[in-house]
Amino acid sequence: MAQVHVTTREGEVRTLEAEGGSPLMEVLRDASTGVEGTCGGMCSCGTCHVYVVDEWVARLPERSEDEAMMLEALEDFVELRPGSRLACQIVLDDDTSGITVEIAPAA
Repeated sequence: MAQVHVTTREGEVRTLEAEGGSPLMEVLRDASTGVEGTCGGMCSCGTCHVYVVDEWVARLPERSEDEAMMLEALEDFVELRPGSRLACQIVLDDDTSGITVEIAPAA
């Protein structure tokens, strides 16, 4: 099981448990944290935008070109930070267990 520490848009801090191999977006969506995941994880809607805390940014794989383009499209609507990621592109496993994220504002 992987752990996720999440701060919701309302400031509530929660710790979630997830099966290894689960996309972070699904875990956050299913736990009613405010993440919608409208596109089902296809990296095309931006409704799973999260801010990954600084100490985790370098531990994750680089953004794909598609993810970077989707985040760039959100820039006119919400603040982007160095830790901005789409949760659908982060897979939870032993390496990502303990990740800490904040749910970004809705676009």
